Amino acid sequence: MYEDIMTILDLTPEGFREYKRRHGCHFSAALCEFAVSRMEGEDGKPVKALTRQEVERLLKESKVEIRNLKGHDHVFVANMGLADYLGDSVPDMDHLAKYVKDVLDDPDGYEGIAFCRWLADCIGKKVEVPWEEML
Repeated sequence: MYEDIMTILDLTPEGFREYKRRHGCHFSAALCEFAVSRMEGEDGKPVKALTRQEVERLLKESKVEIRNLKGHDHVFVANMGLADYLGDSVPDMDHLAKYVKDVLDDPDGYEGIAFCRWLADCIGKKVEVPWEEML
């Protein structure tokens, strides 16, 4: 078991290690932009991404306060909700703001939940992340 873990650690790109040292399990501005730029709507077309300022205005106007607000996690989650759920399970922008809070302030969630789930998706989809560019 120990050898398996050490093998995995040896295969971890140095850029990823440095990213984690700097940002932990949270989205930096560059990584958020990278992740959001690859999001598609149901029609397979890229979504018009919300900026950090637009997300923060949406949260304020919707009177949503997030306790676990770190890095650009809220921007990533808002754009994921926009791309995948708006119009279906998230009927409007006010509910999108509540969705962002629900994800980031999940009482049985964990530190870096959005980043970790996105990273698992990258692994599953075999997405190569240019970690050095995300620093």
